Amino acid sequence: MPFNAIFGWIIKKRIHQIELFRKHPVEVQKEWFERLILNGRRTEFGQKYNFGDIENYEDFQRNVPLQDYDDVKDWVTRAVNGETDILWPGETLWFAKSSGTTSDRSKFIPVTKDSLEDCHYKGGKDLLAIYYSHFPSTKLYKGKHLVVGGTAEQNTLRPDSYTGDLSSIILKNLPWWVEIKRIPSRETALMSEWEEKIEKLAEETMDEDVSSISGVPSWTLVLLNRILEKKGKKDIREVWPNLELLMHGGVSFKPYEKEFRKIIPHDDMHYIESYNASEGFFGIQDEIGGDLLLMLDYGIFFEFIPMSEYKGTKSEKVVGIKDVKVGENYAMVISTNGGLWRYIVGDTVRFTSVKPYRVIVSGRTKHYINVFGEELIVDNSDSAIKQACEQTNSLLKDYTACPVYMEEGKQGGHEWIVEFTKEPEDMAVFSKLLDKSLREVNSDYDAKRTSDLTLNFPVVHKARTNLFDDWLKSKNKLGGQHKVPRLSNDRSIVEDILKLKHSTVIDIKQS
Repeated sequence: MPFNAIFGWIIKKRIHQIELFRKHPVEVQKEWFERLILNGRRTEFGQKYNFGDIENYEDFQRNVPLQDYDDVKDWVTRAVNGETDILWPGETLWFAKSSGTTSDRSKFIPVTKDSLEDCHYKGGKDLLAIYYSHFPSTKLYKGKHLVVGGTAEQNTLRPDSYTGDLSSIILKNLPWWVEIKRIPSRETALMSEWEEKIEKLAEETMDEDVSSISGVPSWTLVLLNRILEKKGKKDIREVWPNLELLMHGGVSFKPYEKEFRKIIPHDDMHYIESYNASEGFFGIQDEIGGDLLLMLDYGIFFEFIPMSEYKGTKSEKVVGIKDVKVGENYAMVISTNGGLWRYIVGDTVRFTSVKPYRVIVSGRTKHYINVFGEELIVDNSDSAIKQACEQTNSLLKDYTACPVYMEEGKQGGHEWIVEFTKEPEDMAVFSKLLDKSLREVNSDYDAKRTSDLTLNFPVVHKARTNLFDDWLKSKNKLGGQHKVPRLSNDRSIVEDILKLKHSTVIDIKQS
């Protein structure tokens, strides 16, 4: 039997276990809760918060406070310095440098052997299992797997441990059955200079037989367009005729889908989204084109804070999975086999189903605009800008937006910076369509825009080429999983970007 067929047979056995937590989610989460508490009792964190007295979820809520990174930083520092049994039993060797922020301060998320094996690698195997179950005749494993990953840097405090993007930690510890099919070389994959790295990636991969790709959509597009340029082609299948799957995550796929389908114009090209963060692997698109199935047996116990009552670590209402409601936005709280306990991830999710539990990532707890009661979240802005791009035949590269504060005699509003890979012919039309789409997807925004009651027509800046890349580079954040925050509730990021100059201001008055 060919290896591809054997591989498919083995990996599909996992589908039965996925079906178990689809049918019995509360029971599976309870089992993992008990296992986590049992392990936590062997740690200093567990001793401080009396894990020995925890018999049920209610005890857990009483004994253990909600945590953010400032709360766990000192514990993590001790683990970085080589102390054992701090947050999770044994020694922690790897620390994922947080890619969810563009601030100057870095966060180091512990990655244990258990979380690497039972969470991150399990997620990768499950994604392939789900794909094979949908397409049993696939020949995916006959070709090469292109990984557009991050960088790694040695942790100078201890020579036997290291930090870097999560993708680099995964890359440096891949099992043999993945490593034999992976490209590019490890040396190229872990390069830190992204402009040079894109060139090396293109050179090393464009003559290979690539059947699948995994990476953040924005940087994957940069690489594919560079390969097309070097090869003088317009269709990536002319370069890789057996390409059939893109596994993507990190940012919403909505704004980039049109450009992917432009350079891969084939109905048999498939896209599967995963929700894999430094803190854990949370979800997989188990139905083609559907929402993310919450993966409930990865060593993660989930809790949720309704965003309508969110007060950070001071939040009073926190619910388990059995009490969430479809359509409501929640801040996600996790306890994990990586040693995070009641940790607020910073992402917000909205449940689209509870049988089984499926979510969409709706934004970040700090990435929204709500200065005027408009409650604009990233899911709204992604949908609206996608519609505006489609209606103007333009292609987006990136965007960010912030409030314009009220001044004496002037209404407030929103200010956008938008960078295109293909610009609209008329930015005035684009701006009007963006505003119209926002009003359609967000009733609060629509109410505030009615008759310019509270919000004026938005100010839109058309960014010069590579404006966002230059800003990320100025923060030493270019490449990997780093990204510009889509929405901010203050003006600091937009004003910082505009200092780089050379963006054209389009201030279109509503006619």
